[in-house]
Amino acid sequence: MSRSNDYIPFGVRRLIAFRASYICEYCLLPEADSYIGYEVDHIISLKHGGSGIESNLAYSCPDCNCNKGSDLASIDWSTNQIVRFFNPRLDVWSEHFRLSSGFIESTTTIGKVTVSIFKFNNDERADERALYQSDN
Repeated sequence: MSRSNDYIPFGVRRLIAFRASYICEYCLLPEADSYIGYEVDHIISLKHGGSGIESNLAYSCPDCNCNKGSDLASIDWSTNQIVRFFNPRLDVWSEHFRLSSGFIESTTTIGKVTVSIFKFNNDERADERALYQSDN
């Protein structure tokens, strides 16, 4: 059953894509290099009380959006602490990650759990990112 705030109007989708420069705000892969259209992600999912307002929306590749799902956080097993995921509306990407030859390295615990759950460094995704990085 659809709720009234499930639907994101086309104009808002276009704004979110433009704001992100048509690049996944999580893993930095550009939509132009994808065969599958990118998605607008609810950073805080509707089932957790999030909404469709622009400050809760991020531009996401299908891989990141699927791997994240409606999750908000994960467990850092080295400390047994629950750690929230990277939030592109609150966090600065370069403060949590470093990009090297297509490989995304975490520099914080937020980065660490995000890299793990979102599977940023699966072979195909890291290879795509390396190719894009070498072209630019």
